Amino acid sequence: MSQSVLTGMENSAVTVLKRAIELDNDSRFQDSLVCYQEGIHLLLEVLKATKDDTKKVHYRQKITNYMDRAEQIKKQLNKLKEEGKYHEQIKIPADATGFSYEKLFKPYLDPFVTEVWVEDPYIRHVHQLYNFLRFCEMLVKGPCKVKTIHLLTSLDDSGGYLQQTSGLEEIKQSLQSYGVTLEVNHSSSIHDREIRFNNGWMIKIGRGLDYFKKTQGRFSIGYCDFDLRQCHETTVDIFHIKHTKNL
Repeated sequence: MSQSVLTGMENSAVTVLKRAIELDNDSRFQDSLVCYQEGIHLLLEVLKATKDDTKKVHYRQKITNYMDRAEQIKKQLNKLKEEGKYHEQIKIPADATGFSYEKLFKPYLDPFVTEVWVEDPYIRHVHQLYNFLRFCEMLVKGPCKVKTIHLLTSLDDSGGYLQQTSGLEEIKQSLQSYGVTLEVNHSSSIHDREIRFNNGWMIKIGRGLDYFKKTQGRFSIGYCDFDLRQCHETTVDIFHIKHTKNL
């Protein structure tokens, strides 16, 4: 491994671990655990490629410290889940960026997720259908192995019924080619917005999947990459299913 590649990997590790510490300090433990694990992996690769014995001692100590903290977080998370007390809240400020579906949901997805429930009354208009499509694309990419997605939404009775039903049918047919079944049901009384994974995680977003602002145009930065898209102000509440059973 060349020195430039090694330096780049070390810088990446530092960036990820710095983010892990920030999330840890903000009590976003699930997110911080994911970052700690990624950063530790990068540091291990740096350690393998390093020939300087002094640096090796330094990296080993750092890795040990981060592994100890990651293990503490893991135990704390498991305890909260078992006691049914896990609750994390993320506040997305107005005009904030960096809150794509991947950033928001990926920490709670794992290879055990095979079934997903989406309850959102506003999967109606074109941009909302595209939001749901992007969410489905994220699930298809993994690391989960989703087989069934359940969508509960309301029917568009303002003249866009055909557009809504045809759009959802097209998404359904497309998902089938990836071995994923989309089941769509409608409710006239649905109001709450929540997303549940069958590994126990539940995410409630105040605005549902529709928390992104419009870009200035179709060729504006952020139109394709949601990490660069400005957001509406909203709150995200994250629970583990054992906590929600008594709500």
